[in-house]
Amino acid sequence: MTIQRTISPVDGCVYVERTLASPVQIEAALESARLAQRAWRAVPIAERAAILSRFCDAFESHRDAIAEELSWQMGRPIRYSPSEVRGTLERARHMIAIAPAALADIDVGPRSGFTRFLRREPLGVVFTVAAWNYPYLIAVNSVVPALMAGNAVVLKHSAQTPLCAERFEECLREAGLPEGAFQALHLSHADTERVIRDSRVDFVAFTGSVAGGHAVQRAAADRFIGTGLELGGCDPAYVRHDANLAHAIENLVDGAYFNSGQSCCGIQRVYVHERLYDKFVDGWVELTRKYVLGSPIDPETTLGPVVRTAAADEIRRQIAASVAAGARAVLDEKEFATSQTGTPYLAPQVLLGVDHSMPVMREEIFGPVAGIMKVGSDEEAIRLMNDSAFGLTAAIWTADEEAALSIGDEVQTGTWFMNRCDYLDPALAWVGVKDSGRGCTLSAIGYEHLTRPKSFHLRVIT
Repeated sequence: MTIQRTISPVDGCVYVERTLASPVQIEAALESARLAQRAWRAVPIAERAAILSRFCDAFESHRDAIAEELSWQMGRPIRYSPSEVRGTLERARHMIAIAPAALADIDVGPRSGFTRFLRREPLGVVFTVAAWNYPYLIAVNSVVPALMAGNAVVLKHSAQTPLCAERFEECLREAGLPEGAFQALHLSHADTERVIRDSRVDFVAFTGSVAGGHAVQRAAADRFIGTGLELGGCDPAYVRHDANLAHAIENLVDGAYFNSGQSCCGIQRVYVHERLYDKFVDGWVELTRKYVLGSPIDPETTLGPVVRTAAADEIRRQIAASVAAGARAVLDEKEFATSQTGTPYLAPQVLLGVDHSMPVMREEIFGPVAGIMKVGSDEEAIRLMNDSAFGLTAAIWTADEEAALSIGDEVQTGTWFMNRCDYLDPALAWVGVKDSGRGCTLSAIGYEHLTRPKSFHLRVIT
């Protein structure tokens, strides 16, 4: 029997202990999911929607407890934790609402003597492996649409956020989802790999690191199943010469530091036109100094700890390596009294004098760090934004929508924003390019990855 312990970044104490699933429990869960899916796929979409709408109601009824647990498990300030509940409900309800149209048969047109159409069939059992940084928002992207499409779901959540998996299970049970159609398992890495290799698993939805994505691909390599991989980024923003400066500063500081910078689509690389550069930097630094770093349980805190001390140590190493390569760190950690080495409490930082030889402009730094670089033209900004192994989101601040569209066409990214960042619209496809992953969640297109097309070609003989 192996015990999994969740250490809270709030105080360094054990917050949750769970026993990892045994081989017998894993076997029972997969077999139960396989059997439950056969019945669940026959349930009409309207009935599935009613059950999952009740799930949303149950989830909302537990919102206060869910928000508090979230802060203790991964360190987000309690003043912001309720936003994850709202976002989860927004995505779930949208995917429920669009399911009838997204999953409807596709009529390919009349042909005398024939009935022809395409039908979207569920894949079977979807195995979701979710990350801790947005534990509900990440999981809901696959859990709800997979169930709406007629799949069964097995959820393995991060060891940092095990209660999130259990909340999904609890609320789906309250909603009346048939037994076995959704199950949560606490698993080791080795058992996670074994589940991916199991013949009863038909699709894997993974969110995590690039290394983790490669591990998932290797585990699935001997099987003809789909994988959806959302692997993070080093996301850029361009502040064009005609940008609303105050709006750009406010948006981008929040986009870089919200959730202590632990966001796959958080802003890390900022390219500012030379006409605005000095004023932009001054405004960025002034606003950053207003952050209150402290315990996430304190309602006055606006910047919580990163997830663990080892993560803070790695972020400091990446900052130091950038400085050693010639960058200048603008902020002194001593300005934030709670920031201390040997703890997860880490001050925000902005680096100037940066270039693309430095970690801050090349690596994913999963923390409250950004680099700001001066550019002289749209062409230079495009070249630099594309000079990255990642491509999850990118953003521009400008008053010219036509220019934004033209530049966006040239930027290698999954989502292109104008005058905003760090947001998922559930009506739009969430997708990455390059090392940011493969596949798609959300939107009607997201349903295409959780179903397979089946053609019906019926000839009438009279």
